[in-house]
Amino acid sequence: MGRGSRQSVDHDSKFKSPNLLAERKRREKLDSRLLELRALVPKITDMTKPAIITDAISYIHELKSHVQELSDQIIAMEATINEHEQQTERSEIGSAQEMENWGIEPEVNVSKTDTNKLWIKLLFHKTRGGFTKIIEGLTVLGFVPADLSVTTLKGAVLLTSHMEVMDDGMQATERIQELLFGIITPS
Repeated sequence: MGRGSRQSVDHDSKFKSPNLLAERKRREKLDSRLLELRALVPKITDMTKPAIITDAISYIHELKSHVQELSDQIIAMEATINEHEQQTERSEIGSAQEMENWGIEPEVNVSKTDTNKLWIKLLFHKTRGGFTKIIEGLTVLGFVPADLSVTTLKGAVLLTSHMEVMDDGMQATERIQELLFGIITPS
């Protein structure tokens, strides 16, 4: 057999081993995965396969360390938040107790000053989010504060305001007082 006949055997696929094709596909798949890994790891020192894998391992260790640091920060923040909430809760209980010790009771007064204006006086114990709840309640009832005054003392909040009534009409002042009293008293 001469040279020409040997080349025809090499290029004829029916004489190639099926293991060679499988090995070629395996290497191509491995090479493509290494390219993906190289794309994900920001610091590659060398383009050889061992260097890519070593750099990827180092990067994973850095990420694990960073995750641990962030977890520790979250735990510390949660502890701080819980401590703050407990202090706020004690403060709210203290403000209600202080208000009671001074003989201050929750109070709501509503008076008409004009056809579409009211004067409102609210006296309630100081709580976190209490003022916001009052303003939201007034808005839901259809009132727009024209001027607003807020004073806190002895665990109590005194809110006075002139309110303009929106277009949906004026309700009876007694009904408005009942609704506002429902907002300021804890449920």
